[in-house]
Amino acid sequence: MNIFPLTLIPNDTRIDFMRMRWVSLTIAALLFVASIGTVVVNGFNYALDFTGGTVVEVRFDHAVDIDGVRERLASAGYEGAQVQSFGSGNDLLVRLQPRDGQTTTDANNRTAQEVLAAASLPDNAANLQRTEFVGPQVGDELARNGLYAALFVVVGFLIYIGARFEWKFAVVATATTLFDVLVTAAFFSWTGRDFDLTVLAGLLAVMGFSINDTIVVFDRVRENFRSLRVEPLEVMNRSINQTLSRTIITSVVFFLSVLALYLYGGGSLEGLAMSQMIGAVIGTLSSIFIACPLLTVGFLKVTKQDLLPKAKDEEALARRP
Repeated sequence: MNIFPLTLIPNDTRIDFMRMRWVSLTIAALLFVASIGTVVVNGFNYALDFTGGTVVEVRFDHAVDIDGVRERLASAGYEGAQVQSFGSGNDLLVRLQPRDGQTTTDANNRTAQEVLAAASLPDNAANLQRTEFVGPQVGDELARNGLYAALFVVVGFLIYIGARFEWKFAVVATATTLFDVLVTAAFFSWTGRDFDLTVLAGLLAVMGFSINDTIVVFDRVRENFRSLRVEPLEVMNRSINQTLSRTIITSVVFFLSVLALYLYGGGSLEGLAMSQMIGAVIGTLSSIFIACPLLTVGFLKVTKQDLLPKAKDEEALARRP
Protein backbone atom coordinates (compact mmCIF):
# COMPACT_ATOMS: atom_id res chain seq x y z
CA MET A 1 0.00 0.00 0.00
CA ASN A 2 1.47 3.31 -1.04
CA ILE A 3 0.50 5.91 1.53
CA PHE A 4 2.88 8.50 0.17
CA PRO A 5 4.19 7.62 -3.28
CA LEU A 6 7.06 9.99 -3.94
CA THR A 7 7.84 10.19 -7.66
CA LEU A 8 9.44 13.13 -9.37
CA ILE A 9 9.22 11.54 -12.81
CA PRO A 10 6.40 9.19 -13.91
CA ASN A 11 7.38 5.56 -14.50
CA ASP A 12 5.93 5.65 -18.01
CA THR A 13 8.34 8.37 -19.18
CA ARG A 14 9.67 7.67 -22.68
CA ILE A 15 12.97 9.55 -22.87
CA ASP A 16 15.08 7.92 -25.59
CA PHE A 17 18.42 7.59 -23.79
CA MET A 18 19.65 4.91 -26.15
CA ARG A 19 19.34 7.22 -29.12
CA MET A 20 22.09 9.41 -27.65
CA ARG A 21 24.22 6.52 -26.39
CA TRP A 22 27.08 7.07 -28.86
CA VAL A 23 27.28 10.74 -27.93
CA SER A 24 27.31 9.96 -24.21
CA LEU A 25 29.89 7.18 -24.60
CA THR A 26 32.12 9.45 -26.70
CA ILE A 27 31.95 12.20 -24.09
CA ALA A 28 32.67 9.65 -21.36
CA ALA A 29 35.68 8.29 -23.26
CA LEU A 30 37.09 11.79 -23.75
CA LEU A 31 36.53 12.61 -20.09
CA PHE A 32 38.18 9.32 -19.09
CA VAL A 33 41.28 10.05 -21.19
CA ALA A 34 41.42 13.65 -19.95
CA SER A 35 41.19 12.46 -16.33
CA ILE A 36 44.05 10.01 -16.80
CA GLY A 37 46.14 12.72 -18.46
CA THR A 38 45.43 15.15 -15.63
CA VAL A 39 46.46 12.67 -12.96
CA VAL A 40 49.62 11.63 -14.87
CA VAL A 41 50.73 15.19 -15.61
CA ASN A 42 49.74 16.96 -12.38
CA GLY A 43 49.78 14.13 -9.88
CA PHE A 44 48.22 14.82 -6.48
CA ASN A 45 48.97 17.40 -3.86
CA TYR A 46 49.42 14.84 -1.08
CA ALA A 47 48.71 16.13 2.40
CA LEU A 48 50.69 15.33 5.50
CA ASP A 49 48.82 12.05 5.91
CA PHE A 50 50.95 10.74 3.05
CA THR A 51 54.06 12.93 3.03
CA GLY A 52 54.81 13.16 6.74
CA GLY A 53 55.39 16.31 8.79
CA THR A 54 55.33 17.83 12.26
CA VAL A 55 52.51 17.08 14.70
CA VAL A 56 51.88 19.66 17.41
CA GLU A 57 49.37 19.14 20.21
CA VAL A 58 48.29 22.32 21.99
CA ARG A 59 45.83 23.16 24.76
CA PHE A 60 44.12 26.53 25.11
CA ASP A 61 42.88 28.16 28.29
CA HIS A 62 39.38 28.40 26.81
CA ALA A 63 37.47 26.88 23.90
CA VAL A 64 38.91 28.07 20.60
CA ASP A 65 37.61 28.60 17.07
CA ILE A 66 39.32 26.08 14.77
CA ASP A 67 38.84 28.14 11.63
CA GLY A 68 40.38 31.14 13.37
CA VAL A 69 43.45 29.09 14.33
CA ARG A 70 43.75 27.81 10.78
CA GLU A 71 43.61 31.37 9.42
CA ARG A 72 46.27 32.61 11.83
CA LEU A 73 48.57 29.72 10.90
CA ALA A 74 48.07 30.50 7.21
CA SER A 75 49.01 34.13 7.86
CA ALA A 76 52.18 32.90 9.60
CA GLY A 77 53.20 30.95 6.49
CA TYR A 78 51.66 27.55 7.24
CA GLU A 79 48.89 27.57 4.63
CA GLY A 80 48.60 23.78 4.40
CA ALA A 81 48.25 23.23 8.14
CA GLN A 82 45.64 20.69 9.23
CA VAL A 83 43.87 21.65 12.45
CA GLN A 84 41.63 19.20 14.30
CA SER A 85 39.86 19.29 17.63
CA PHE A 86 39.98 16.34 20.02
CA GLY A 87 38.98 15.70 23.58
CA SER A 88 37.56 18.92 24.96
CA GLY A 89 37.10 22.03 22.88
CA ASN A 90 40.34 23.38 24.32
CA ASP A 91 42.62 20.76 22.73
CA LEU A 92 43.82 20.97 19.13
CA LEU A 93 46.03 18.77 16.98
CA VAL A 94 47.99 20.62 14.30
CA ARG A 95 49.74 18.83 11.43
CA LEU A 96 51.99 20.89 9.18
CA GLN A 97 55.14 20.78 7.08
CA PRO A 98 58.20 22.62 8.47
CA ARG A 99 58.92 25.65 6.30
CA ASP A 100 62.63 24.87 6.01
CA GLY A 101 62.00 21.19 5.26
CA GLN A 102 64.31 20.06 8.06
CA THR A 103 63.40 17.15 10.33
CA THR A 104 65.89 17.66 13.16
CA THR A 105 64.82 18.01 16.78
CA ASP A 106 65.70 21.71 16.79
CA ALA A 107 63.69 22.36 13.62
CA ASN A 108 60.77 20.43 15.07
CA ASN A 109 60.84 22.45 18.30
CA ARG A 110 61.19 25.71 16.38
CA THR A 111 58.11 24.84 14.32
CA ALA A 112 56.16 24.05 17.50
CA GLN A 113 57.04 27.43 19.00
CA GLU A 114 55.98 29.24 15.83
CA VAL A 115 52.66 27.37 15.93
CA LEU A 116 52.13 28.44 19.55
CA ALA A 117 52.89 32.06 18.72
CA ALA A 118 50.56 32.11 15.72
CA ALA A 119 47.68 30.21 17.34
CA SER A 120 47.62 32.06 20.67
CA LEU A 121 45.39 35.01 21.38
CA PRO A 122 45.98 37.69 24.05
CA ASP A 123 43.05 36.39 26.12
CA ASN A 124 43.41 32.72 25.17
CA ALA A 125 46.98 31.44 25.22
CA ALA A 126 48.03 28.09 23.75
CA ASN A 127 50.21 25.69 25.73
CA LEU A 128 52.36 23.04 24.11
CA GLN A 129 51.47 19.47 25.12
CA ARG A 130 53.69 17.49 22.76
CA THR A 131 55.37 17.66 19.38
CA GLU A 132 56.81 14.99 17.12
CA PHE A 133 57.80 14.38 13.53
CA VAL A 134 55.91 11.77 11.48
CA GLY A 135 58.12 10.32 8.76
CA PRO A 136 57.05 9.74 5.14
CA GLN A 137 57.27 5.95 5.60
CA VAL A 138 54.00 6.17 7.54
CA GLY A 139 52.48 8.00 4.59
CA ASP A 140 53.70 5.29 2.22
CA GLU A 141 52.00 2.68 4.34
CA LEU A 142 48.75 4.65 4.38
CA ALA A 143 48.83 5.06 0.59
CA ARG A 144 49.50 1.35 0.15
CA ASN A 145 46.66 0.39 2.48
CA GLY A 146 44.34 2.75 0.63
CA LEU A 147 45.22 1.07 -2.67
CA TYR A 148 44.60 -2.35 -1.12
CA ALA A 149 41.20 -1.16 0.12
CA ALA A 150 40.22 0.07 -3.35
CA LEU A 151 41.31 -3.21 -4.98
CA PHE A 152 39.41 -5.19 -2.35
CA VAL A 153 36.24 -3.22 -3.11
CA VAL A 154 36.62 -3.71 -6.87
CA VAL A 155 37.15 -7.46 -6.54
CA GLY A 156 34.16 -7.65 -4.22
CA PHE A 157 32.03 -5.83 -6.80
CA LEU A 158 33.08 -8.24 -9.53
CA ILE A 159 32.30 -11.32 -7.45
CA TYR A 160 28.96 -10.05 -6.16
CA ILE A 161 27.59 -8.71 -9.44
CA GLY A 162 28.95 -11.65 -11.43
CA ALA A 163 27.12 -14.04 -9.08
CA ARG A 164 23.89 -12.05 -8.95
CA PHE A 165 23.71 -11.02 -12.59
CA GLU A 166 26.07 -12.00 -15.41
CA TRP A 167 29.77 -11.34 -16.00
CA LYS A 168 28.93 -8.64 -18.55
CA PHE A 169 27.04 -6.69 -15.91
CA ALA A 170 29.95 -7.14 -13.50
CA VAL A 171 32.47 -5.77 -15.99
CA VAL A 172 30.29 -2.79 -16.94
CA ALA A 173 29.40 -1.94 -13.33
CA THR A 174 33.04 -2.07 -12.27
CA ALA A 175 34.18 0.00 -15.26
CA THR A 176 31.49 2.60 -14.55
CA THR A 177 32.48 2.77 -10.89
CA LEU A 178 36.17 3.20 -11.73
CA PHE A 179 35.20 5.94 -14.18
CA ASP A 180 33.36 7.81 -11.42
CA VAL A 181 36.29 7.49 -9.02
CA LEU A 182 38.84 8.52 -11.65
CA VAL A 183 36.94 11.65 -12.66
CA THR A 184 36.47 12.63 -9.02
CA ALA A 185 40.16 12.06 -8.27
CA ALA A 186 41.13 14.02 -11.40
CA PHE A 187 39.27 17.03 -10.02
CA PHE A 188 41.60 17.08 -7.00
CA SER A 189 44.61 16.64 -9.26
CA TRP A 190 43.49 19.46 -11.56
CA THR A 191 42.64 21.93 -8.78
CA GLY A 192 45.66 21.07 -6.62
CA ARG A 193 43.53 20.55 -3.52
CA ASP A 194 45.06 18.57 -0.68
CA PHE A 195 44.69 14.82 -1.10
CA ASP A 196 44.49 13.34 2.39
CA LEU A 197 42.88 10.39 4.13
CA THR A 198 39.47 12.07 4.21
CA VAL A 199 39.54 12.43 0.42
CA LEU A 200 40.54 8.78 0.11
CA ALA A 201 37.62 7.84 2.35
CA GLY A 202 35.36 9.96 0.16
CA LEU A 203 36.52 8.15 -2.98
CA LEU A 204 35.76 4.78 -1.39
CA ALA A 205 32.30 6.10 -0.47
CA VAL A 206 31.83 7.21 -4.09
CA MET A 207 32.52 3.64 -5.19
CA GLY A 208 29.74 2.37 -2.93
CA PHE A 209 27.27 5.03 -4.04
CA SER A 210 28.02 4.46 -7.71
CA ILE A 211 27.69 0.68 -7.60
CA ASN A 212 24.43 0.93 -5.66
CA ASP A 213 22.92 3.25 -8.26
CA THR A 214 24.07 1.05 -11.13
CA ILE A 215 22.78 -2.18 -9.59
CA VAL A 216 19.28 -0.72 -9.24
CA VAL A 217 19.19 0.03 -12.97
CA PHE A 218 20.69 -3.37 -13.87
CA ASP A 219 18.13 -5.19 -11.74
CA ARG A 220 15.33 -3.52 -13.67
CA VAL A 221 17.10 -4.35 -16.95
CA ARG A 222 17.19 -8.02 -16.01
CA GLU A 223 13.52 -8.07 -15.03
CA ASN A 224 12.43 -6.32 -18.21
CA PHE A 225 14.52 -8.61 -20.40
CA ARG A 226 12.68 -11.57 -18.93
CA SER A 227 9.18 -10.10 -19.07
CA LEU A 228 9.08 -7.85 -22.16
CA ARG A 229 9.05 -8.96 -25.77
CA VAL A 230 10.81 -5.93 -27.22
CA GLU A 231 14.21 -5.13 -28.65
CA PRO A 232 17.18 -4.84 -26.26
CA LEU A 233 17.49 -1.08 -26.85
CA GLU A 234 13.85 -0.62 -25.83
CA VAL A 235 14.46 -2.72 -22.72
CA MET A 236 17.36 -0.46 -21.75
CA ASN A 237 15.30 2.67 -22.35
CA ARG A 238 12.38 1.48 -20.28
CA SER A 239 14.63 0.35 -17.47
CA ILE A 240 16.38 3.71 -17.20
CA ASN A 241 13.09 5.61 -17.37
CA GLN A 242 11.45 3.40 -14.74
CA THR A 243 14.29 3.93 -12.26
CA LEU A 244 14.93 7.57 -13.15
CA SER A 245 12.80 9.02 -10.35
CA ARG A 246 14.43 6.78 -7.75
CA THR A 247 17.90 7.61 -9.03
CA ILE A 248 17.34 11.37 -8.89
CA ILE A 249 15.68 11.34 -5.46
CA THR A 250 18.45 9.23 -3.94
CA SER A 251 21.17 11.39 -5.47
CA VAL A 252 19.59 14.68 -4.40
CA VAL A 253 19.11 13.51 -0.81
CA PHE A 254 22.68 12.21 -0.67
CA PHE A 255 24.05 15.43 -2.21
CA LEU A 256 22.16 17.65 0.24
CA SER A 257 23.42 15.61 3.19
CA VAL A 258 27.02 15.93 2.05
CA LEU A 259 26.50 19.62 1.23
CA ALA A 260 25.54 20.21 4.86
CA LEU A 261 28.75 18.42 5.88
CA TYR A 262 30.72 20.66 3.51
CA LEU A 263 29.14 23.87 4.83
CA TYR A 264 29.16 23.10 8.55
CA GLY A 265 31.67 20.28 9.04
CA GLY A 266 34.73 22.50 9.16
CA GLY A 267 37.89 22.50 7.10
CA SER A 268 39.01 19.03 8.21
CA LEU A 269 35.99 17.43 6.48
CA GLU A 270 35.99 19.64 3.41
CA GLY A 271 37.87 17.14 1.23
CA LEU A 272 35.59 14.30 2.27
CA ALA A 273 32.44 16.28 1.48
CA MET A 274 33.81 17.68 -1.77
CA SER A 275 34.76 14.25 -3.12
CA GLN A 276 31.34 12.84 -2.27
CA MET A 277 29.45 15.75 -3.85
CA ILE A 278 31.38 15.42 -7.09
CA GLY A 279 31.01 11.63 -6.97
CA ALA A 280 27.26 11.90 -6.47
CA VAL A 281 26.85 14.01 -9.61
CA ILE A 282 29.20 11.89 -11.74
CA GLY A 283 27.76 8.62 -10.40
CA THR A 284 24.20 9.65 -11.18
CA LEU A 285 25.07 10.67 -14.73
CA SER A 286 27.13 7.53 -15.36
CA SER A 287 24.36 5.18 -14.20
CA ILE A 288 22.00 6.84 -16.69
CA PHE A 289 24.20 7.66 -19.67
CA ILE A 290 27.08 5.16 -19.48
CA ALA A 291 26.14 1.91 -17.72
CA CYS A 292 23.26 0.74 -19.93
CA PRO A 293 24.77 2.05 -23.20
CA LEU A 294 27.88 -0.05 -22.50
CA LEU A 295 25.65 -3.14 -22.40
CA THR A 296 24.92 -2.60 -26.09
CA VAL A 297 28.55 -2.40 -27.28
CA GLY A 298 30.84 -5.15 -28.58
CA PHE A 299 31.51 -8.17 -26.39
CA LEU A 300 29.56 -6.51 -23.56
CA LYS A 301 26.34 -6.54 -25.57
CA VAL A 302 23.60 -8.24 -23.57
CA THR A 303 21.06 -10.47 -25.30
CA LYS A 304 17.88 -12.12 -24.07
CA GLN A 305 19.70 -15.46 -23.98
CA ASP A 306 22.17 -14.04 -21.47
CA LEU A 307 19.34 -13.28 -19.08
CA LEU A 308 17.12 -16.32 -19.46
CA PRO A 309 16.07 -17.49 -15.99
CA LYS A 310 18.43 -20.00 -14.47
CA ALA A 311 16.96 -23.16 -12.98
CA LYS A 312 17.23 -21.76 -9.46
CA ASP A 313 15.27 -18.66 -10.53
CA GLU A 314 12.42 -20.37 -12.37
CA GLU A 315 10.58 -21.43 -9.23
CA ALA A 316 10.80 -17.94 -7.76
CA LEU A 317 9.61 -16.38 -11.02
CA ALA A 318 6.69 -18.80 -11.22
CA ARG A 319 5.44 -17.64 -7.81
CA ARG A 320 5.22 -14.04 -8.94
CA PRO A 321 1.67 -12.76 -9.52
